Amino acid sequence: MSTTILIIGACGQIGTELTQQLREKYGKDSVIASDVRKGSAEFVASGPFEVVNALDFNQIQLIIEKYNISDVYLMAALLSATAEKNPAFAWDLNMNSLFHVLNLAKEGKVKKVFWPSSIAVFGPTTPKEHTPQYTVMEPSTVYGISKQSGERWCEYYHTIYGVDVRSIRYPGLISWSTLPGGGTTDYAVDIYHKALSDKKYECFLSEATGLPMMYMDDAIRATMEIMEADSKDVKIRSAYNLSAMSFTPKEIAASIKKHIPEFEITYAPDFRQKIADSWPASIDDNYARTDWNWKPEFDLDAMTKIMLENLSKQK
Repeated sequence: MSTTILIIGACGQIGTELTQQLREKYGKDSVIASDVRKGSAEFVASGPFEVVNALDFNQIQLIIEKYNISDVYLMAALLSATAEKNPAFAWDLNMNSLFHVLNLAKEGKVKKVFWPSSIAVFGPTTPKEHTPQYTVMEPSTVYGISKQSGERWCEYYHTIYGVDVRSIRYPGLISWSTLPGGGTTDYAVDIYHKALSDKKYECFLSEATGLPMMYMDDAIRATMEIMEADSKDVKIRSAYNLSAMSFTPKEIAASIKKHIPEFEITYAPDFRQKIADSWPASIDDNYARTDWNWKPEFDLDAMTKIMLENLSKQK
């Protein structure tokens, strides 16, 4: 069976770059991008695009049948900070879209499913340093609750129905090509924009708030690697811990100042501080490294250099 991919939520922060990378590998006609509304004209023109509501089971099924889809990447979600403002809709979107795709896979309509989890599955009672794969999970956000529940359902559908579903727990993701999408870790994207435009940034987290982070290129590569791994090597069917680097707002500011010495940062923690305080400061991802040979390529200073170079070209 040839690989034909449907990306649901393709216009989001991860979806846009994932679409591009998958099209480079499999060919643009083999990767169908979809979202609840059209993206930019350039993005829509770059390959097959369908308007699909992730909450509409029939729409998803029609697209899967129309293109003979083998793999689904379900990237549609309401992220942490945005979800807190609309908990009922966040639960509906994050959970029912997953059920739609899992049920289609259960019926044999698709071969493989990728569904992203998050470090938000952890909570204030979780060990904060080198958070292990198996540990206490008591998430305190709507986003985290939905992702933790989703992990259990993915594992259940694999165990009971044999669904080939794969997942990783994304840390904070940083990219120059897409704008922040409403996550608590988004300060680490916005800070680069403000460093170039204003030479200053007011951070909504305190200076010592350490969080796990990852450059987008590493996240996209990890997503593709776990989907391309042999099924027998994907031994965890809830979601794998994934790690690259951890840093604080003070540390990212110091990295930026190596390139923009006049850059200044101030701190005004808001409601997102409580969310960040409930998450790990660093992640143990040994299972991903052992099972399917995960290894990150970017550290903080390498990422800062690339971010500033590319954002300077954009501006």
